[in-house]
Amino acid sequence: MRISELSVRSGVAIPTIKYYLREGLLHQGEQIAATRAEYDDSHLRRLRLIRALLDVGRLSVASIKKVVTAVDDPSLPMHVTLGTAHDALSVPVEPEPGDEWRTARAQVDALLDDLGWEVAPDAPTRDELAHSLVRMRQLGLRIDLAPYAEAARRLVAEVEMDTIPFDGPRDAAVEAMVLGTVLYGRALDTLRRMAQEAESALRVSPAR
Repeated sequence: MRISELSVRSGVAIPTIKYYLREGLLHQGEQIAATRAEYDDSHLRRLRLIRALLDVGRLSVASIKKVVTAVDDPSLPMHVTLGTAHDALSVPVEPEPGDEWRTARAQVDALLDDLGWEVAPDAPTRDELAHSLVRMRQLGLRIDLAPYAEAARRLVAEVEMDTIPFDGPRDAAVEAMVLGTVLYGRALDTLRRMAQEAESALRVSPAR
């Protein structure tokens, strides 16, 4: 297909497609003339991934480049490629000075070891969780992550992994993971708050 058809089918404006081509986010089409190239379904899939990372994941162009570079490297295991996308979606957290941070970070590492979860040692999610633990401890909250971890794996992660097309194109798998992580993550948080409201009504309702 020509770039005009690619634009119509993808919903992405031609100038934007050309920008993605210049930035290396979208691979070049097959050059069939000096000023004409042909594009195929792989370009449609890549545009879907870019839009998912940009519009849903709210990633920068630099972060999207890292993800698509991983997608385009067939030597990388799919687990590592998905991990690259996970890292890009993570909220940057700067380690804090002092014993509180070191204790929280050690607690996160110990929890992952106990669970037997394969999470990269330098994964930003480790620091994200440590940051939460520091704040929880400062506020005097009881810290017991075991039931949350079990629910996250058994009730969420296993279900979500079943929706990822691991046997299809790599960019389609990453797109599914990004959309699921962000959109279903928001839905999960909303459902959690709704469930808390329903449960509190059961526990403190005058009728009960």
